[in-house]
Amino acid sequence: MPTERLYLYDTTLRDGQQTQGVDFSVKDKARIARALDALGVDYVEGGWPGANPTDSGFFEAAPRLDRATMTAFGMTKRTGRSAANDDVLAAVLNAGTGAVCLVGKTHVFHVETALGITLDENLANIRDSVAHAVALGREVLFDAEHFFDGYRANPGYAVACLKAALEAGARWVVLCDTNGGTLPAEVGAVTAAVIAAGVPGASLGIHTHDDTGNAVACSLAAIDAGARQVQGTLNGLGERCGNANLTTLIPTLLLKEPYASRFDIGVTRCKLAGLTRASRALDEILNRVPDASAPYVGASAFVHKAGLHASAVLKDPATYEHVEPKLVGNARFIPMSNQAGLSNLRSRLGKAGIHVAGGDARLAEILTEVKAREDRGYAYDSASASFELLARDMLGTLPRFFEVERYRVTVERRLNARGETITVSEAVVVARFGGERVMSVSESQDPTTHADQGPVNALSRALAKDLGPYQSYIDDMKLVDFKVRITSGGTEAVTRVLIDSEDGQGQRWSTVGVSANIVDASFQALQDAILWKLLRDGAPPA
Repeated sequence: MPTERLYLYDTTLRDGQQTQGVDFSVKDKARIARALDALGVDYVEGGWPGANPTDSGFFEAAPRLDRATMTAFGMTKRTGRSAANDDVLAAVLNAGTGAVCLVGKTHVFHVETALGITLDENLANIRDSVAHAVALGREVLFDAEHFFDGYRANPGYAVACLKAALEAGARWVVLCDTNGGTLPAEVGAVTAAVIAAGVPGASLGIHTHDDTGNAVACSLAAIDAGARQVQGTLNGLGERCGNANLTTLIPTLLLKEPYASRFDIGVTRCKLAGLTRASRALDEILNRVPDASAPYVGASAFVHKAGLHASAVLKDPATYEHVEPKLVGNARFIPMSNQAGLSNLRSRLGKAGIHVAGGDARLAEILTEVKAREDRGYAYDSASASFELLARDMLGTLPRFFEVERYRVTVERRLNARGETITVSEAVVVARFGGERVMSVSESQDPTTHADQGPVNALSRALAKDLGPYQSYIDDMKLVDFKVRITSGGTEAVTRVLIDSEDGQGQRWSTVGVSANIVDASFQALQDAILWKLLRDGAPPA
């Protein structure tokens, strides 16, 4: 049975840019556009030319895409002027992209109340704008804003807006659930009704938002009903709760039935293996911690913590995995925790390159120690590097690189020369490397604002400032995430600190420290992070 073509339209650079806290630079947008093109999407919506300097700058120097069609976004012309004389529409068309996506009203309430024009005037604006863009050689998409709300209120008019765009030459008309409140069953029913009313499914797209947590399900419902273009964003970025997550949709369409055998989506199995990398690259650009629970690409997507699960997975991964992790560029992980058994332990040790015979009594000793430590607040399921160091230490295979003889951290609150109240943090670390003794001192002050960045930052700088013969091994290290949790209450509260570190090769690892003192807990995690880096890079013992 021949496959049908299903088209992927990415709006990360426009709708995704409306996410709270997201602010792309021109360079960021170019990098993301290339990644999307390499992944295999069909359309990359670059933004709204003329709406802001970043979008205008992006289109002025838009990257050349090998496969995807670069698309500019804008709105239909305004009432009272022709399409050729509307400066907002002109800015979109002057971007010179192969395709343009024009948004227009399809809900009677919005036409009459928000725009303050007649229903016929709105139809004319849609028709004239699309025809003008087509005459200039553009492939045109019409985003039917608030379509599902509009269809509930007046189905005849909502469909008339779609037909006006199609009759004027639009390649695609896109049903937009702008407020994100429509549920999958209704999306499917309305999409089917639109096709029955004469709008071809081959020209129909779907654009959903995740305000009920159903954006992906709604997109699939529209596809099931006959829509042949799906819009979304990488990692589900978007205004409010985000858009349909292409990072979830793409592997679902490529790996799950009935979609896998029915559709060609342009993304190949080979390119799918780069999905996790693309997802995390976007988070890196945004300086955000990746969502560990994200389907397919999350760090926890193929983690098996419970002993029963881990034991079964070691026999056959299909027992607790719906797809192979490598298909999406992810990896299976069996952490150590207080729910672990010997199966978890041996598997985890093996992945770290530590091979211990099944009957070795030390396995039970390590497992007992891990569970005892987790009872005190440690979390080795989230700190695999610290677990490896602990296991190697108990097995007698952990090299001795350096010893911290002592450290001191001070925090001073005082007035500066301008009479402003400030805090100043300073840290001193004394370490030994064989017979060599080194003292490092560091303050924690932002080089630009000169604001104090806290005692943990001062301690991190001091520890990494002079590591004697190992300095070159840690010069490319950086702390990328720092999480603090109080694991018990009252005057005997215990603090757990989890630190994520990264190096110049993109390797990321996690370490943990536990203490009644937050600074001491942080120091434990920092020291483990450095020790693991030295171990992994094969540094010679002191």
